[in-house]
Amino acid sequence: MKLNEHIFRANDIRGVAYEDLNQEVVINLGKALGSEAQDRGLSEFIIGRDGRLSSPDIFEWLSSGVISSGCNVIDIGIVTSPMFYHSTFSLSSSSGVVITGSHNPGEYNGFKIVFQNNSTSSEEITFLKNRVINRDFRSGNGLLKSENIEESYINRIVDSINIEKKLDISIDCGNGAAGIVAKKVYERLGCNVIELYGEVDGSFPNHHPDPSKIENMQDLINSVDINNSSIGLAFDGDADRLGVISPEGEMIYPDRQMILFAKQVIQNNPNSKIVFDVKCSKLLSDAIINLGGEPLICKTGHTFIKQKIRETDAQLGGEMSGHIFFNDRWPGFDDGIYAGARMLEIIAVSEEKNIFYNVPNLVSTPEINIPVSDDKKFEIVEKFIENSHFDDALIIDIDGIRVEFERGWGLLRASNTSPVLVLRFEAETENDLEDIKNLFNQNIKSIDPELNIF
Repeated sequence: MKLNEHIFRANDIRGVAYEDLNQEVVINLGKALGSEAQDRGLSEFIIGRDGRLSSPDIFEWLSSGVISSGCNVIDIGIVTSPMFYHSTFSLSSSSGVVITGSHNPGEYNGFKIVFQNNSTSSEEITFLKNRVINRDFRSGNGLLKSENIEESYINRIVDSINIEKKLDISIDCGNGAAGIVAKKVYERLGCNVIELYGEVDGSFPNHHPDPSKIENMQDLINSVDINNSSIGLAFDGDADRLGVISPEGEMIYPDRQMILFAKQVIQNNPNSKIVFDVKCSKLLSDAIINLGGEPLICKTGHTFIKQKIRETDAQLGGEMSGHIFFNDRWPGFDDGIYAGARMLEIIAVSEEKNIFYNVPNLVSTPEINIPVSDDKKFEIVEKFIENSHFDDALIIDIDGIRVEFERGWGLLRASNTSPVLVLRFEAETENDLEDIKNLFNQNIKSIDPELNIF
């Protein structure tokens, strides 16, 4: 069996469908998952899938592998990743996998795995990889049954949310899995909903389902304007990430969203710990302290954030990509649709038409991605850390390197999910921002003259 070991990433498993994730590889992964589930004393394993074109085939291969290990499969059909997470709390098994390429290009697919309500750690991903390589599988004859979790998922959100007035909202499902449930949720919460691209279509004919990129938000911006919406909400391909558009058409990045979420959470839970990733604004940390909470910076990645929340009993977590994790009246998993509902709660009690006016902001870049192969990206970051010198700066190296200067900061890290280097910059003025970017660019080009962040 030819196995591309780069598919086993820090947070999950991802690769090109039919190439990296071919029939033999996926069947063997199913055998490994079913065997691991039984080693943990489990007899059932949940499998859900997103709307990508390759997901039906991958489901057939994966489920056959799990069943051949002697483990039973619960098929929950096409779902969002958060619906899958919900199923591990509501069905007879607390473990399973959702087949999803998330925000990756259409030819990709992947697996987000949960054992006993916890997302797999990087160590567990490595263990599964070795299990596949060594063919350490059980053998048996499991059974397949189907469950529909849509209504229980909708009820879970509706029971947790109280929106005090009727709101007009626009949503963009991006032809991803959100289309099966998002509009139903918000209508049940009493909203008037204008929906864009609610038909699940794995070819993504309108735009790529990644709400962290402004180019994917243009149709939603137009809808908010034309329909005079109170807010625009967008979701990625598996709906575990949230994008927000203000009434004036401004893209509200997740670290600014987090300031509002933190305020709500800390008001109801004084002294709360709030987790956020290294890509987030320093203003978020400052706001958490001013609100009486405790800021905790963390590596980027949904599994790292969840792990930090568990370890510290934090009430809220979030990262710049749009994953938001509520752990106050929600069971701690990231859910773009639920996070959107929490934002609607906040908007509904505000007397201002645009609540985001009062959220502080500095001069910043969006996330900058530089294409670099998976086998080189970590090496470049290591060389950057070893060879760069930043006088009188605070160095945070828990995930790549974040360099905090008196008037701003810069970040360089290797993506856990894609073959890219990730950079972000923030400063008090445009001149300060350009100075920091130039300093990073000089250091990067000294390592590899072919690379350029401009």
